[in-house]
Amino acid sequence: MGAVTDSNAFTDRSAIANDPVKQGFTAVVVAHPDDEALWLSSAIVGADRVIFCYGDLFERPRDSSARRAAVTALPLGRVLSLDVPESGVKTVVEWARPRLTESGIAIADPAARIRYEANYSRLESVLRQVLAGAATVYTHNPWGEYGHAEHIQVHRAVASLQPELGYALWFSNYVSRKSWPLACNLSAQVSWTNRCCVAPDRNTARRLMRFYRRHGAWTWNATHRWPKRETLYEIHPPGSPHPQFSMEGEWVLDVEKLCWWPPVLGPRHRRLRADV
Repeated sequence: MGAVTDSNAFTDRSAIANDPVKQGFTAVVVAHPDDEALWLSSAIVGADRVIFCYGDLFERPRDSSARRAAVTALPLGRVLSLDVPESGVKTVVEWARPRLTESGIAIADPAARIRYEANYSRLESVLRQVLAGAATVYTHNPWGEYGHAEHIQVHRAVASLQPELGYALWFSNYVSRKSWPLACNLSAQVSWTNRCCVAPDRNTARRLMRFYRRHGAWTWNATHRWPKRETLYEIHPPGSPHPQFSMEGEWVLDVEKLCWWPPVLGPRHRRLRADV
Protein backbone atom coordinates (compact mmCIF):
# COMPACT_ATOMS: atom_id res chain seq x y z
CA MET A 1 0.00 0.00 0.00
CA GLY A 2 1.66 3.21 -1.10
CA ALA A 3 1.42 6.70 0.21
CA VAL A 4 -1.73 8.61 -0.59
CA THR A 5 -1.28 11.92 -2.36
CA ASP A 6 -4.75 12.44 -3.83
CA SER A 7 -6.85 14.68 -1.59
CA ASN A 8 -9.96 12.82 -2.76
CA ALA A 9 -8.68 9.61 -1.17
CA PHE A 10 -10.39 10.43 2.12
CA THR A 11 -13.96 11.26 3.12
CA ASP A 12 -14.59 14.85 4.11
CA ARG A 13 -18.14 15.06 5.38
CA SER A 14 -17.94 18.81 5.91
CA ALA A 15 -17.34 19.76 2.25
CA ILE A 16 -14.15 21.60 3.09
CA ALA A 17 -13.60 22.51 -0.55
CA ASN A 18 -16.52 24.94 -0.18
CA ASP A 19 -15.70 25.97 3.40
CA PRO A 20 -11.95 26.10 3.94
CA VAL A 21 -10.64 25.62 7.46
CA LYS A 22 -9.17 28.78 8.90
CA GLN A 23 -5.44 29.11 9.39
CA GLY A 24 -4.46 28.39 12.95
CA PHE A 25 -7.24 25.84 13.41
CA THR A 26 -7.60 23.23 16.14
CA ALA A 27 -7.84 19.55 15.23
CA VAL A 28 -8.60 16.37 17.14
CA VAL A 29 -6.84 13.45 15.44
CA VAL A 30 -7.78 9.96 16.64
CA ALA A 31 -7.36 6.46 15.33
CA HIS A 32 -10.96 5.25 15.29
CA PRO A 33 -14.49 6.63 15.58
CA ASP A 34 -15.38 6.62 19.32
CA ASP A 35 -11.81 7.41 20.42
CA GLU A 36 -12.70 11.11 20.39
CA ALA A 37 -15.43 10.45 22.96
CA LEU A 38 -13.31 8.21 25.15
CA TRP A 39 -9.98 10.00 25.35
CA LEU A 40 -10.44 13.60 24.18
CA SER A 41 -14.00 14.60 25.00
CA SER A 42 -12.78 17.83 26.59
CA ALA A 43 -11.38 18.95 23.22
CA ILE A 44 -13.91 17.84 20.60
CA VAL A 45 -16.59 20.50 21.02
CA GLY A 46 -14.11 23.34 20.57
CA ALA A 47 -12.25 21.69 17.69
CA ASP A 48 -12.48 23.05 14.15
CA ARG A 49 -11.94 19.58 12.73
CA VAL A 50 -12.27 16.00 14.06
CA ILE A 51 -10.16 13.54 12.08
CA PHE A 52 -10.55 9.75 12.11
CA CYS A 53 -7.52 7.93 10.70
CA TYR A 54 -8.80 4.38 10.21
CA GLY A 55 -11.89 3.21 8.39
CA ASP A 56 -12.65 -0.44 7.66
CA LEU A 57 -11.90 -2.95 10.40
CA PHE A 58 -9.54 -5.76 9.48
CA GLU A 59 -11.48 -8.70 7.98
CA ARG A 60 -14.76 -7.56 9.63
CA PRO A 61 -17.02 -6.34 6.81
CA ARG A 62 -20.21 -6.10 8.87
CA ASP A 63 -18.55 -3.98 11.57
CA SER A 64 -16.88 -1.90 8.86
CA SER A 65 -20.26 -1.13 7.33
CA ALA A 66 -21.62 -0.11 10.74
CA ARG A 67 -18.67 2.19 11.30
CA ARG A 68 -19.08 3.88 7.91
CA ALA A 69 -22.77 4.49 8.61
CA ALA A 70 -21.95 5.94 12.02
CA VAL A 71 -19.35 8.34 10.66
CA THR A 72 -21.78 9.52 7.98
CA ALA A 73 -24.44 10.33 10.58
CA LEU A 74 -22.15 11.48 13.39
CA PRO A 75 -23.62 14.49 15.27
CA LEU A 76 -20.39 16.49 15.15
CA GLY A 77 -19.40 19.21 12.73
CA ARG A 78 -16.37 19.17 10.44
CA VAL A 79 -15.68 15.43 10.51
CA LEU A 80 -12.94 14.05 8.28
CA SER A 81 -12.27 10.33 7.83
CA LEU A 82 -8.98 9.33 6.21
CA ASP A 83 -10.41 5.84 5.56
CA VAL A 84 -7.13 3.99 6.04
CA PRO A 85 -8.04 0.31 6.52
CA GLU A 86 -7.00 -1.18 9.85
CA SER A 87 -3.90 -3.37 9.75
CA GLY A 88 -5.11 -6.14 12.07
CA VAL A 89 -2.32 -5.88 14.65
CA LYS A 90 -4.33 -6.04 17.87
CA THR A 91 -3.05 -9.46 18.94
CA VAL A 92 0.49 -9.40 17.52
CA VAL A 93 2.27 -6.94 19.83
CA GLU A 94 4.58 -8.27 22.55
CA TRP A 95 3.38 -6.04 25.36
CA ALA A 96 5.62 -7.74 27.91
CA ARG A 97 8.61 -6.34 25.97
CA PRO A 98 7.24 -3.41 23.96
CA ARG A 99 9.58 -1.66 21.55
CA LEU A 100 8.71 1.51 19.68
CA THR A 101 9.59 1.87 16.01
CA GLU A 102 9.39 4.69 13.48
CA SER A 103 5.93 3.53 12.42
CA GLY A 104 4.62 2.92 15.94
CA ILE A 105 5.40 -0.24 17.88
CA ALA A 106 7.14 -3.49 16.98
CA ILE A 107 4.76 -6.03 15.42
CA ALA A 108 5.58 -9.73 15.78
CA ASP A 109 3.68 -11.09 12.77
CA PRO A 110 5.49 -10.37 9.44
CA ALA A 111 2.35 -9.91 7.31
CA ALA A 112 0.72 -7.65 9.89
CA ARG A 113 3.96 -5.69 10.19
CA ILE A 114 3.95 -4.95 6.46
CA ARG A 115 0.36 -3.67 6.63
CA TYR A 116 1.11 -1.63 9.74
CA GLU A 117 4.21 0.03 8.29
CA ALA A 118 2.43 0.80 5.02
CA ASN A 119 -0.37 2.44 6.98
CA TYR A 120 2.13 4.69 8.71
CA SER A 121 3.46 5.97 5.40
CA ARG A 122 -0.08 6.57 4.21
CA LEU A 123 -1.11 8.36 7.40
CA GLU A 124 1.91 10.63 7.40
CA SER A 125 1.28 11.62 3.79
CA VAL A 126 -2.40 12.45 4.25
CA LEU A 127 -1.99 14.10 7.66
CA ARG A 128 0.63 16.38 6.14
CA GLN A 129 -2.13 17.71 3.88
CA VAL A 130 -4.99 17.97 6.32
CA LEU A 131 -2.99 19.41 9.24
CA ALA A 132 -1.27 22.11 7.21
CA GLY A 133 -2.12 25.40 8.92
CA ALA A 134 -3.11 23.79 12.24
CA ALA A 135 -2.12 25.64 15.41
CA THR A 136 -3.17 22.95 17.89
CA VAL A 137 -3.59 19.19 17.51
CA TYR A 138 -5.01 16.86 20.16
CA THR A 139 -4.20 13.19 19.68
CA HIS A 140 -3.43 9.89 21.42
CA ASN A 141 -0.71 9.65 24.03
CA PRO A 142 2.65 7.98 23.21
CA TRP A 143 1.72 4.61 24.79
CA GLY A 144 -1.70 4.42 23.15
CA GLU A 145 -3.90 4.88 26.25
CA TYR A 146 -4.81 1.27 27.10
CA GLY A 147 -2.19 -0.13 24.71
CA HIS A 148 -3.50 -0.01 21.14
CA ALA A 149 -0.90 -0.27 18.38
CA GLU A 150 -2.88 1.98 16.05
CA HIS A 151 -3.26 4.67 18.73
CA ILE A 152 0.52 4.64 19.10
CA GLN A 153 0.90 4.83 15.32
CA VAL A 154 -1.33 7.89 15.10
CA HIS A 155 0.64 9.62 17.85
CA ARG A 156 3.91 8.84 16.05
CA ALA A 157 2.59 10.23 12.77
CA VAL A 158 1.24 13.42 14.34
CA ALA A 159 4.46 13.90 16.34
CA SER A 160 6.65 13.29 13.29
CA LEU A 161 4.93 16.13 11.40
CA GLN A 162 5.07 18.63 14.27
CA PRO A 163 8.55 20.05 13.45
CA GLU A 164 7.49 20.60 9.84
CA LEU A 165 3.99 21.99 10.44
CA GLY A 166 4.68 23.79 13.71
CA TYR A 167 1.54 23.02 15.72
CA ALA A 168 1.29 22.45 19.46
CA LEU A 169 0.55 18.80 20.29
CA TRP A 170 -1.66 17.74 23.20
CA PHE A 171 -2.41 14.30 24.66
CA SER A 172 -4.23 12.93 27.71
CA ASN A 173 -3.14 10.82 30.68
CA TYR A 174 -4.94 7.48 30.28
CA VAL A 175 -3.13 4.17 30.76
CA SER A 176 -3.93 0.49 31.42
CA ARG A 177 -2.24 -2.53 32.94
CA LYS A 178 -1.11 -3.60 29.45
CA SER A 179 0.41 -0.26 28.48
CA TRP A 180 1.83 0.50 31.94
CA PRO A 181 5.37 -0.88 31.27
CA LEU A 182 5.63 1.12 28.04
CA ALA A 183 4.28 4.28 29.68
CA CYS A 184 6.84 3.96 32.47
CA ASN A 185 9.66 3.32 30.00
CA LEU A 186 8.68 6.44 28.08
CA SER A 187 8.19 8.63 31.14
CA ALA A 188 11.84 9.71 31.26
CA GLN A 189 11.93 10.29 27.48
CA VAL A 190 8.72 12.24 26.87
CA SER A 191 8.81 15.90 27.88
CA TRP A 192 5.91 18.30 28.16
CA THR A 193 5.84 22.09 28.17
CA ASN A 194 2.38 22.72 29.60
CA ARG A 195 -0.29 20.72 31.40
CA CYS A 196 -3.93 21.40 32.17
CA CYS A 197 -6.27 19.59 34.51
CA VAL A 198 -9.65 19.67 32.79
CA ALA A 199 -13.10 18.18 33.11
CA PRO A 200 -14.05 15.71 30.37
CA ASP A 201 -17.18 16.76 28.52
CA ARG A 202 -19.17 13.90 29.97
CA ASN A 203 -22.49 14.98 28.46
CA THR A 204 -21.08 15.01 24.94
CA ALA A 205 -19.12 11.80 25.55
CA ARG A 206 -22.18 9.91 26.80
CA ARG A 207 -24.27 11.23 23.93
CA LEU A 208 -21.67 9.95 21.48
CA MET A 209 -21.47 6.60 23.25
CA ARG A 210 -25.24 6.16 22.90
CA PHE A 211 -25.00 7.18 19.25
CA TYR A 212 -22.22 4.70 18.45
CA ARG A 213 -23.99 1.91 20.31
CA ARG A 214 -27.18 2.50 18.32
CA HIS A 215 -25.13 2.16 15.13
CA GLY A 216 -23.26 -0.93 16.34
CA ALA A 217 -19.97 0.97 16.18
CA TRP A 218 -19.01 1.36 19.86
CA THR A 219 -15.77 -0.56 20.49
CA TRP A 220 -15.30 0.00 24.23
CA ASN A 221 -17.15 -1.50 27.20
CA ALA A 222 -20.63 -0.26 28.05
CA THR A 223 -19.78 0.30 31.73
CA HIS A 224 -17.16 2.98 31.08
CA ARG A 225 -17.35 5.97 33.39
CA TRP A 226 -15.62 9.20 32.48
CA PRO A 227 -13.57 10.69 35.33
CA LYS A 228 -14.35 14.05 36.87
CA ARG A 229 -10.94 15.35 35.83
CA GLU A 230 -8.24 14.39 33.35
CA THR A 231 -4.85 15.90 32.60
CA LEU A 232 -3.81 17.11 29.16
CA TYR A 233 -0.15 17.59 28.30
CA GLU A 234 1.21 19.96 25.68
CA ILE A 235 4.37 19.53 23.63
CA HIS A 236 5.51 22.67 21.83
CA PRO A 237 7.33 22.41 18.49
CA PRO A 238 11.12 21.93 18.55
CA GLY A 239 12.99 25.16 19.18
CA SER A 240 10.29 26.53 21.46
CA PRO A 241 11.62 28.66 24.36
CA HIS A 242 9.17 27.02 26.78
CA PRO A 243 10.79 24.96 29.58
CA GLN A 244 10.34 21.20 29.33
CA PHE A 245 9.36 18.76 32.07
CA SER A 246 9.60 14.98 32.23
CA MET A 247 6.56 12.71 32.37
CA GLU A 248 8.28 10.75 35.13
CA GLY A 249 6.37 11.25 38.38
CA GLU A 250 3.17 12.35 36.64
CA TRP A 251 -0.17 10.86 37.66
CA VAL A 252 -2.09 8.90 35.04
CA LEU A 253 -5.60 7.43 34.95
CA ASP A 254 -6.06 3.66 34.86
CA VAL A 255 -8.85 3.04 32.33
CA GLU A 256 -9.61 -0.38 33.81
CA LYS A 257 -10.76 1.37 37.00
CA LEU A 258 -13.10 3.76 35.15
CA CYS A 259 -16.39 1.94 35.54
CA TRP A 260 -19.78 2.52 37.13
CA TRP A 261 -18.75 0.90 40.42
CA PRO A 262 -15.83 1.74 42.74
CA PRO A 263 -12.51 0.14 41.68
CA VAL A 264 -12.03 -3.23 43.36
CA LEU A 265 -8.23 -3.23 43.41
CA GLY A 266 -6.36 0.00 43.96
CA PRO A 267 -7.06 3.62 43.05
CA ARG A 268 -7.81 5.03 39.62
CA HIS A 269 -4.58 7.05 39.54
CA ARG A 270 -1.06 5.65 39.11
CA ARG A 271 2.24 7.53 39.20
CA LEU A 272 4.66 7.01 36.33
CA ARG A 273 8.12 5.86 37.28
CA ALA A 274 10.94 4.94 34.92
CA ASP A 275 12.32 2.08 37.05
CA VAL A 276 9.46 -0.35 36.26
